[in-house]
Amino acid sequence: MKIIVCIKQVPERDAQVRIASSGKWIEESDLQYAMNESDAYALEEALQLKEKHGGEVVVLSAGPERAGTTIREALAKGADRAIQVESDTLNQLDALGVAQLLANAAKQESPDLVLTGLQSDDLGYGQTGVIMAEIMGLPHASLILNVEKTDSGITVKRELEEGWFQNIELPLPAVLMIQSGGTKLRYATLMGIKKAKTKELKKLSATELGQPAAPAAALDKITQPQKQKSTQIISGSAKEAAATLVEKLKFEVRVI
Repeated sequence: MKIIVCIKQVPERDAQVRIASSGKWIEESDLQYAMNESDAYALEEALQLKEKHGGEVVVLSAGPERAGTTIREALAKGADRAIQVESDTLNQLDALGVAQLLANAAKQESPDLVLTGLQSDDLGYGQTGVIMAEIMGLPHASLILNVEKTDSGITVKRELEEGWFQNIELPLPAVLMIQSGGTKLRYATLMGIKKAKTKELKKLSATELGQPAAPAAALDKITQPQKQKSTQIISGSAKEAAATLVEKLKFEVRVI
């Protein structure tokens, strides 16, 4: 079974983010980067499927040259080879444009299964995998915690709301969006790190994969969240003050 795993390099969670002078994106020059969390779980799911059923795990990533460090991390954990779509202008594309590049690259591999993370830690659109499935004409499912191979395809466990789960069957090939926390992530071993240096990393340009559609949505401006502090004095008897406080916690603060 050939499995393609789409991964994205994002700023580390503890990174101090500053707005770039253009006001349309963040200042990237002094940031540290890491693999997107839910993509790491997608990679782990793919590696476990390979260990059980054999096959090949191919990492697919789009981004600038620096994304190669994250790709090598995936190779060190056990992926067999990788494809990088090199582009320094991904932040100028919307979810459709990025999905088109990834889908066109994935089509060349004729995979049995495509795994993506549920959403990215930086933009959080949660659309890339779904759009890829539509472009490739494949069935898809999201919020996946576990995947099992069957004789006729796969069975997946989906996380629903309020502690509910759903088990559904899908034919192959298919596209799945993996939720974080479904499995325990592995670390790259020293031997894996050494082997990663010799594994194939194929590089493609965005031009080779076809020009993406003009963005239907664009980031016009980004700002830091405003920090606000305020104090309110609630008057009345203890009973009246308590009732007013509960109303504010329910409908203004929304914590109860």
